[in-house]
Amino acid sequence: MPPTVRRRCRTPQSARSGHPAGSTAPVVVSGRVPWPVPDWLSALLHPDLATLSATGVYVVLFTLVFVESGLLVGFLLPGDTVLFAAGLLAAREGSSLSLPLLARGAAVCAVAGDAVGYWTGRRLGRPWVERRAGRAARHLPQAEAFYQRWGLSAVVIARFIPWVRTFTPIVAGTARMPYPRFLVANVVGALLWGSGLIVLGYVAHSVPWVRYAAYTVAGVSVLASLLGPVVARRRARTKRGVRS
Repeated sequence: MPPTVRRRCRTPQSARSGHPAGSTAPVVVSGRVPWPVPDWLSALLHPDLATLSATGVYVVLFTLVFVESGLLVGFLLPGDTVLFAAGLLAAREGSSLSLPLLARGAAVCAVAGDAVGYWTGRRLGRPWVERRAGRAARHLPQAEAFYQRWGLSAVVIARFIPWVRTFTPIVAGTARMPYPRFLVANVVGALLWGSGLIVLGYVAHSVPWVRYAAYTVAGVSVLASLLGPVVARRRARTKRGVRS
């Protein structure tokens, strides 16, 4: 992966709009800058947990998990790798991080984030979501197709697929899935993804004989999360070609 570069600068957009210099930072994805984002979101995009205090790790991790799960800007965030990294840090000798607090907090924030996404979709509807999502709205049809195919299971499976995990609870809301059913799937997915990846990182550092297996599982999870949207997009294009 090419190195990620962040810098604060006065962009042409901010100059025209009158925003103060340094108020936004460009997001670099695969070597290109699609659009400027606020500094707080840029900090979540490139978290360096190793440089933070224990309190800082908790704040950044829990905020990232909530935003990625429930807000439309969350599709940008690197949740999988940050959860795994938090587990690794908790296992270091002398670490002041609490594994139970990390695991429980991540699960709670994931459940809360998905609940916000669900009620956003249910109360405000698809047209509002499509308008507010901006360029990210191109991922909405993928999430809808994923939900239509997997139904209730989509809420669990989507946790491990970037972009899809942000939009799936919203789609479940617009589809008016009964909330008790959604909540059950939401909790299961939050435990498997939020708590599971943290524990996996902890085990990878703490138990030598399972270290390589844990790294392999984490690598496969991250790889699948990166390739999932690409495969879904190609399948969607193929289906459109067949229909036409």
